[in-house]
Amino acid sequence: MNALSFLPLFMVGLAGSVHCIGMCGGIVGALSLGGGAGAAAPARAVIAIAVARPALQANVLRVLAYNGGRIASYMLAGGVAGGIAGAGMLHIATLQVAGYWLANLMLVALGLYLMDAWRGLARVEAAGNVIWRRVRPLLKPLMPMDTPFKALAVGALWGWVPCGMVYSALLTAMLQGSALQGAAAMGAFGLGTLPMLFGMGLLGTRLRAQLQRRPVRIASGVLVLGFGLLGLLRAANGVSLGWLDALCVTGHP
Repeated sequence: MNALSFLPLFMVGLAGSVHCIGMCGGIVGALSLGGGAGAAAPARAVIAIAVARPALQANVLRVLAYNGGRIASYMLAGGVAGGIAGAGMLHIATLQVAGYWLANLMLVALGLYLMDAWRGLARVEAAGNVIWRRVRPLLKPLMPMDTPFKALAVGALWGWVPCGMVYSALLTAMLQGSALQGAAAMGAFGLGTLPMLFGMGLLGTRLRAQLQRRPVRIASGVLVLGFGLLGLLRAANGVSLGWLDALCVTGHP
């Protein structure tokens, strides 16, 4: 697959990151300098920016480190999933087709979840607690996240938080056929989540409040739902949809 074929996964990550704000908002908000403080008077704001510039630069490094660790953990999971599936499942046509349907059904479920129209995906997230219970105690020595190294480590651990959106992307990574392609797929998805979580790390609760508004969640859910429905339409017809194929998150089996 070429880089352009990962664009739909990037878009799913971007639209779905309104869910990330809810899941990761607390930990990412801890990196924020801005918090929920009100706006300063113009003259005082200029002075504050000048004084806080070194602190702002340090905060940017911590936010980048956190997100770098988080995306790296996604890529690791994608590489493992792609490698395992590529060695077995993808050589069995029936399982390949079933995986394609399941991946797109997960996108439909994610779209409905983002819209608060159906919360069934929360049950899938609950299943991930088996792993998270073992990972969570490792966070304690890393608090507070006052260095880029600690933020990197927290991000790498936080990438294993039970998340239906990540599981949806992982199913797509499984269908890529190799560990390298699976890691690349999750990398594209992770980069899609970066803009909002990076902004959240710098602006804190001010951005979080805006992104959790119902119209934003509905718009994001509709976009992700559209990707899933398009993939299901393609699977049901068993034929190419022309240029619309470029918008399918998973390649047809």
